[in-house]
Amino acid sequence: LATAGWLCQGLPCSIMLLPRDASRKGLDDEPRNGRYRRRLPRHSIDQLTFGETDMAERRIKITAGDLSVFAELNDTPTAILVWDSLPIEASGSTWGDEIYFKTPISAEEENAREVVDMGDVAYWPPGKALCLFFGPTPASQGDEIRPASAVNVLGRIEGDATVLKEVRSGSKVRVERA
Repeated sequence: LATAGWLCQGLPCSIMLLPRDASRKGLDDEPRNGRYRRRLPRHSIDQLTFGETDMAERRIKITAGDLSVFAELNDTPTAILVWDSLPIEASGSTWGDEIYFKTPISAEEENAREVVDMGDVAYWPPGKALCLFFGPTPASQGDEIRPASAVNVLGRIEGDATVLKEVRSGSKVRVERA
């Protein structure tokens, strides 16, 4: 027996790979590469697709005004929710060295953090907003970067996030798959 990690409709899951002669109850009719694919009804999936997009490939393009940056999403449920909701477009607001903007997404706190790192992309549950952090906010103390309240970190901006200092409140922000 062996296990393998896969993505099921964008959600991380694992499957058990059984030898050809194993009991076939709950398995697909046709083996692939000598192995049967386990059905996972908890995700309402008929079957798994081998080689589905890896989370490391979930790269997004964020355009704010005339400026564009790229970011990579992590493998949290909130990141998957954002990925599945793209594209997102809204008017951005600034709060110190943070840009935030409303989304159609509704998610609860998940490993929420009250202090974030330079370049973090996060979801702010109370405001149903995405946040881009590129320096201190009015709530920061010392060198830390502190959101207004806890956020779900879901990715990181590639390269120098401080280029976002040029973006002004009211600028149109668009997030799309890269």
